[in-house]
Amino acid sequence: MHSLRLEMKGRRVVAGQGVGEAIISKRAVSFFGGVDPTTGIVVEVGHELEGHSIQGKVFIFPRGKGSTVGSYVIYGLRKHGAAPAAIVNIETEPIIIGGCVLARIPLVDRLDSNPVEAIRTGDWVEVEGNSGIVRVTKR
Repeated sequence: MHSLRLEMKGRRVVAGQGVGEAIISKRAVSFFGGVDPTTGIVVEVGHELEGHSIQGKVFIFPRGKGSTVGSYVIYGLRKHGAAPAAIVNIETEPIIIGGCVLARIPLVDRLDSNPVEAIRTGDWVEVEGNSGIVRVTKR
């Protein structure tokens, strides 16, 4: 049985390469107060990913929200070994960009397909931050 492969092209925001299982949120994410910086577990009450870990995964969500302190929470995730392998947004913003730069997490956005709809939690994703290419092996 062959796995379906999908390739999308987007905007390179933060360079680097990240590979891992996808975890998808259809809602915006606030890292400050929404993600535990020591464990990578989503703690925002009522969020669709509440209780799930983003550690080592390719975290795909529409955009960030909330306080600029979120950039330092993303850095804290890296410092504690709980960071995602990469982040893919529909349209990123400065909080996520700053955090990914500090933590050296590859970041891509503005893909030619909506990543929140085209990719499912559990798919295997390769993010090429240098070129803006996102490769998906459907599971």
